[in-house]
Amino acid sequence: MLGEGNVAHTAMSGTGTTADDDPLQTAVWRLRSRACWADAAALLPPTTPAAALQRAALLVERCLYTEQGWEDAEDALRTAEALAHTDEERGAAACERGQLAYAATLHTVRDRADEARAALGRAAALIPPGAPGRPLLDFRRGLLAENLARSPQAALAAYRRAHAGATAHDNALLLSFTWRHLAGLALREGELAEARHGFTESLRIREELGYLVGTAPALASLADTEPEPEASRLREEARRLYRLLGGVPTWLAAHLTPPTPGAATA
Repeated sequence: MLGEGNVAHTAMSGTGTTADDDPLQTAVWRLRSRACWADAAALLPPTTPAAALQRAALLVERCLYTEQGWEDAEDALRTAEALAHTDEERGAAACERGQLAYAATLHTVRDRADEARAALGRAAALIPPGAPGRPLLDFRRGLLAENLARSPQAALAAYRRAHAGATAHDNALLLSFTWRHLAGLALREGELAEARHGFTESLRIREELGYLVGTAPALASLADTEPEPEASRLREEARRLYRLLGGVPTWLAAHLTPPTPGAATA
């Protein structure tokens, strides 16, 4: 399964808004969830380490979903790296560096797989176990294992760690990603009921959060586990959202047609 996962380092709680309903974070979330990453980033002048990191994470996510904006993401990431002072801030910036390198490799912009591994390894040395940023790091290490190293067993272990950590930290958005990718591995192994359950949970969370840009991929994935006519209904709803967002995420188009019988999932 293609790794979509960029769950930005933000002050958001598991409900998709900040714990204290900060108006700025609410506005950022609404724009981000509707694929308006540049507009969301513009609300965050990089005057503090946290704002710089969140801004960089939004622009990295835009690269992953649209295959555009690479220079803007690099510039924002360099600013976040320069402003980071604590180990956790440096680790979070390294985690974003790894994600950007992963996205560039995945989309064949440039092979930066070694950079991605090194950056995530650096993040692992800086972000302590149990820290709020650790589950996201574990998830991204799973993406590398699944999509670059082609090691589903290593990916499974990493996704399970991320899932447990997201549960412990009440990070509902990250849980929507871990459910989805665990389900994708289950589908590869022919575990249809397990895959359907995971994709259903991912879709439920994204709909509850209003994470519109992630809802179409969730619908398309669930369609791969359902019989007709439900599968076609789900894919048509995914197509509607995909068109509504202007063809984002770009990689979803290939997943909106019924899978060839016996073919592996992407």
